[in-house]
Amino acid sequence: MKIKDKIILVTGGANGIGKGLCERFAAEGAAKVFVADVEIEKAEKVAGEIGGKAFWLNVADEANCKTVVEAILNESGRIDLVVSNAGIGGDEGCLEVSNASWQNIWEINVLSHLYLSRAVFPSMLDCGNGYFLITASAAGLLTLPTAAPYAVTKHAAVAFAEYLAFAYQSQGIKVSCLCPQGVKTDLIATAEGEPESFLMAEAISVEDCAEAVIIGLESEKFLILPHKEVAEFIVSKVSNYDKWLGWMSKLREKILSEAGK
Repeated sequence: MKIKDKIILVTGGANGIGKGLCERFAAEGAAKVFVADVEIEKAEKVAGEIGGKAFWLNVADEANCKTVVEAILNESGRIDLVVSNAGIGGDEGCLEVSNASWQNIWEINVLSHLYLSRAVFPSMLDCGNGYFLITASAAGLLTLPTAAPYAVTKHAAVAFAEYLAFAYQSQGIKVSCLCPQGVKTDLIATAEGEPESFLMAEAISVEDCAEAVIIGLESEKFLILPHKEVAEFIVSKVSNYDKWLGWMSKLREKILSEAGK
């Protein structure tokens, strides 16, 4: 897919990766970029800077997702690309994390993709084409040593993207899944409760991440990996799962030790 002249909706577009994608899509000549976020003032600022339009959107609210999609379709007649990007880091830990926290991250990091696809796929199926990009994480292919809710929900996001990709391929809808490691945003800056987390060491800029997305969309690849080494890590993981689990255990202990936990 070439971005020029496309109608695009980006959720979580007020900050971080979402903001960077909105800016890059505009630079690539998108016909209109719709910036959706719960932080409406920031979304309006981004939209104003790129000639787009902002919507207040809580992606965990299916009715809200449907309303926003319907408004865009009424205004523009179509949506060529949906970037289901909104997500949260959630709490660290696993068994000690509250049910409410687990439910919240599940709704935002997983169900949001279901809600958006339900809202937009009918119009794409009518047109016989469309593109749906889910922002997951390398944590959805590997894991995150210190936060089970994030790792679990990102694994689920990858699985959902996979299902959409093969289920709707023959009907003209293309699906990609963005799985970066660290990207220099507020999400990883606070991931370990410190100014910098272990993810910052190999973190790339938002601009570099956006470049990888453009390349991935143009080649219509399912898996978009801004960090090329992730592919090698996946191979190592599945080649010897027990060895990988041992390595992850040591990495987790190292991270917690350095954080004084």
